[in-house]
Amino acid sequence: MQYIKVLSAGFLCLCFFSSFSQQTGHAFVSGYVRDAAGAPVPFATIKVLHTQTGALSDTKGLYTLPALAAGDYTIVITALGYVQQERKIALKAGSNQSLHFKLSATAQHINEVTVIGRTLTQEVNRQSYNVTAIDATKLYNSTLDLSHALDRVSGVRVRENGGLGSRINFSLNGFTGRQVRFFIDGIPMDNFGSSFQLNNIPINLAERVEVYKGVVPVWLGSDALGGAVNIATGSQQRTYFDVSYSYGSFNTHRSAVNAGLTTGKGFAFQLNAFQNYSDNNYHVHVDVADIHTGAYYPNQKVRRFHDNYHNETIIANVGVVNKKYADKLLLGITLGQNRADVQTGARMVSVFGKFYTRGNIVMPSLKYAKNDLFVKGLNVRVSGNYNLGEEQNVDTFYRRYNWFQQYKTYNGLGGERERTLYKYRNNNGLLTTTVDYRFAGRHSFMLNHVFNTFDRKGSDKLYPESVKYEQPQKLTKNIIGAGYKFDYDPRWSTSVFVKYFIQQTKYAQSYNPTGNWGDIAYRNQENKFNNTGYGISSSYFITPQLQVKGSYERSYRLPDTYELFGDLLNLEGNISLRPEKSDNFNLGVHYHFDINEVHRFNFDGNLIYRNTSDFIRASLNQNQTKQVMENRDRVTNAGADGEIRYSFKNLLTAGVNLTYQNIRNKTRFEPGSSEYSILYNDRIPNMPFLFGNADASIFLPNVGWKSNTLSLGYNVLFVHAYYLYWPSLGDDKLDIPRQLSHDINAVYAIANGRYNIGLECKNLMDARLYDNFSLQKPGRAFYVKLRYFFKK
Repeated sequence: MQYIKVLSAGFLCLCFFSSFSQQTGHAFVSGYVRDAAGAPVPFATIKVLHTQTGALSDTKGLYTLPALAAGDYTIVITALGYVQQERKIALKAGSNQSLHFKLSATAQHINEVTVIGRTLTQEVNRQSYNVTAIDATKLYNSTLDLSHALDRVSGVRVRENGGLGSRINFSLNGFTGRQVRFFIDGIPMDNFGSSFQLNNIPINLAERVEVYKGVVPVWLGSDALGGAVNIATGSQQRTYFDVSYSYGSFNTHRSAVNAGLTTGKGFAFQLNAFQNYSDNNYHVHVDVADIHTGAYYPNQKVRRFHDNYHNETIIANVGVVNKKYADKLLLGITLGQNRADVQTGARMVSVFGKFYTRGNIVMPSLKYAKNDLFVKGLNVRVSGNYNLGEEQNVDTFYRRYNWFQQYKTYNGLGGERERTLYKYRNNNGLLTTTVDYRFAGRHSFMLNHVFNTFDRKGSDKLYPESVKYEQPQKLTKNIIGAGYKFDYDPRWSTSVFVKYFIQQTKYAQSYNPTGNWGDIAYRNQENKFNNTGYGISSSYFITPQLQVKGSYERSYRLPDTYELFGDLLNLEGNISLRPEKSDNFNLGVHYHFDINEVHRFNFDGNLIYRNTSDFIRASLNQNQTKQVMENRDRVTNAGADGEIRYSFKNLLTAGVNLTYQNIRNKTRFEPGSSEYSILYNDRIPNMPFLFGNADASIFLPNVGWKSNTLSLGYNVLFVHAYYLYWPSLGDDKLDIPRQLSHDINAVYAIANGRYNIGLECKNLMDARLYDNFSLQKPGRAFYVKLRYFFKK
């Protein structure tokens, strides 16, 4: 009922403001701005000559002028890199008129390699939310994947279980794992499976990556607790071809193809394909016991020997654009597969030699978008997909391995961890609908609904009679959001929103009906959650160079399917998890200035405070071979992050960022006990609290030829030492040492970037790097990347 009420209220608001605008004596002008190829021109300035009235086009090239009295006007439009246009228009009282522009590029825009202006990335950073956007196009010649590109953003730590393709744990201002949600072009990635993860997606897939810290805008419909990452692919309506291949240490091969075609009649085709392979046979330092004699050998340098990984993925979309019935209508398919050897458990004391996983993704999709649907300013976007892919764990060798690759085989049936050939489908579907209405140039409303369904079905041919795999593991989730934004003027903008969360989980609980050993039966159970969250964000430009912004959100995060049911690999399920609740506060400042248009400086600083109840965090299970999620009654986080960047002309850029997060356990009593917890006010273990990055790049033009450029780059990652276990437990706390990693690169771009050769060295000093319960990451590695790019 509440869902119906929300939608009804939103519809009445849209109808009211639509009728209101038509009953006044004023006229309204709106339209779109596009270039000669039909692509939108964002942030063009539309002015009414001899008045103070004006507007900016949005990221889709759309604009709406404030209300005008009836009469004759001259409209002037300007945009960086395009020829200025003037148009005359006669307005009648109560009318809504469309005025569209097609701009021609200036000669300067065509011929110069670099145009200095406000980019889409810069516009995202100007929002009232605590958001950092990175321009992915500047990293296209590197061998970075999306996860390692994000690892350079202030407030972000991407923690890996090992090398290429390993499981990752994404941390954003102290929130980790499923507390942070991921999107592609605003579509949640909740159901993409193991074949499509951050650390196997090449950076060339994205145009920019937006990191929302804490408060998440309503158009990103999700139950994110600590923030969200939106991967903007920039599916531009143009023709282009981008192909790359890289090879490097540990027999690592990575390739990517990105292509698009848009015809004058509106036919559109997009293709993204990528492949990754690595032996991941890098050296690690471990303690080893001889499996036959029991002799103990501490701190041995050995190679990983069972860690091969490969994946292949194709994403194809075909449809039409710029039609009367649709600005975009695309049918798509995502196909992919992966196979990953499992070298270790949750800690490196567990080592495997035959255990592996594999999976695939078969996901049809639909994307639809239409602006000015039925009513001027009413925009609709709908997307849906359904993952039919399978996942499987293969563990059939009854052996025990050590790091010397010695093994002992046992008689009978068993496995290295748990004998299994379990194959399953998560039958995970997603439907997203967004409706927004903008009127009078200053006001906009938005409704967003995300529906998610999960139904795990599987079987194990090793145990065909087992009723364990017939038990229900089902989940449905609805997230409904409504928001209002008021742009008082170009200096001040405020947004308010409300979200309603609904989740229903069905599962089976085992019990012993007779009391006899080994007698197991199941009873069906059902959990239901519903919560309401809300928030506000505001931004004000004190001067054109100085922006302050603040935001607050009461946020909820419902337990994820993997947390509830397990991932059947290194994470045990915990069906008793409770939803998380958090009050998130953000205060930020941005300041930029230049000296003689030669030296440019940018400063960003943010203060955060999180007060979280029923905080969900990972801990080790009883035998310390797997992780399991648990609730802590209360956790707080007071922190700060900041970044300073400098550039000199187009020849040099450098920057440094630092993040501090003081995450404390505020649970006074142990679960189920009245005894005061010894862990009260401890810093949350296995969580970095101080880390940062620094980078510098030099660009040398006309090296070898007039249109060739050589760039040299350097990046350093710093992570302060932190405890692996609770500090108050004394000798058992251990620690993960301070880490310092240096990367260098060189890129030679030929013919204005059409042909590119990149060389990289990662972890130059061969430092020992650790993540996730002391799992060691790769040492020094070298890579070369070849790339060809064409567009028109």
